[in-house]
Amino acid sequence: TGGPTALARVLPALPGNLGVPLLIVQHMPPVFTQSLAESLAAKCALRVREATDGEVAQPNVAYIAPGGRQMRLARGVDGCKTIQITDDPPENNCRPAVDYLFRSAANHFPGRATAVILTGMGNDGTLGLRLLKRQGCFSIVQDEASCVVYGMPKSAVDAGLADEVLPLEAIAGRIAAVVRNGV
Repeated sequence: TGGPTALARVLPALPGNLGVPLLIVQHMPPVFTQSLAESLAAKCALRVREATDGEVAQPNVAYIAPGGRQMRLARGVDGCKTIQITDDPPENNCRPAVDYLFRSAANHFPGRATAVILTGMGNDGTLGLRLLKRQGCFSIVQDEASCVVYGMPKSAVDAGLADEVLPLEAIAGRIAAVVRNGV
């Protein structure tokens, strides 16, 4: 809850030459994610699009998981990051699910991810974040004051998995700094 608005504030604040792909899970049904991607693309220096199965994740592109489907990362030919879109079952009553994406990043690209959890209901993302943290991932979680619903961020904070808890307006800058300079 509040995710599209939060994304509309964070993504436009990221530089177009960030140098890494961004993979985004927004709990939405089919059709709506394509509209979300188009709306965000018009506001961002980064390219924003709905992800498609089998494509290589390119730097400076934000990929939004298609509504009603799961999205994961896999190691492709020559170690490239390949996006897979599946009809695997929901997790945490969500499809797409953050845990599903985070788990794949932890398994295939250990220590090479920065995880961000924004406003939302429930606890999706916490189990996957635990795996990412074991692999050396850095995590940023939205603070309670700037959330519409503090469920997902609170779950990560309560589990002790947040490296930094930041207001929404500080998240893009911190993502860019971590990606470019390390922690």
